[in-house]
Amino acid sequence: MLFDTDVLIWVLRGSAKAIKMLESSEECSLSVVNYMELLQGARDRREAKNIRAFLVDFGFDIVPLSENIGHRASIYMEQFGLKVALGATDALIAATAVEHQLMLCTANHKHYKPIAELELKIFTP
Repeated sequence: MLFDTDVLIWVLRGSAKAIKMLESSEECSLSVVNYMELLQGARDRREAKNIRAFLVDFGFDIVPLSENIGHRASIYMEQFGLKVALGATDALIAATAVEHQLMLCTANHKHYKPIAELELKIFTP
């Protein structure tokens, strides 16, 4: 399962529900885009170090971008950018999940819902 940044933030804040969701997943992945978003939210080096340690502790696989992901994301932007305010980062995350045949766990289903080939697991905080 590919975890969206919003779910990971809930985990890092100690949400029991989010932690249970994470622990129930057989495989934990995130897009390099999610990783960069997490690091961008770190207030200092200690928090950045804690984020990296958290990902290692849970055995996260950080999925890199590829030409296919970029191409698919650009198609999603053309189709859904204006329709549902799909942003570039969300398009890249969705394309990563589809290209790697991973379910996307997110609380942000509004932007992702129109993407038919994307399998979603909705997290409700």
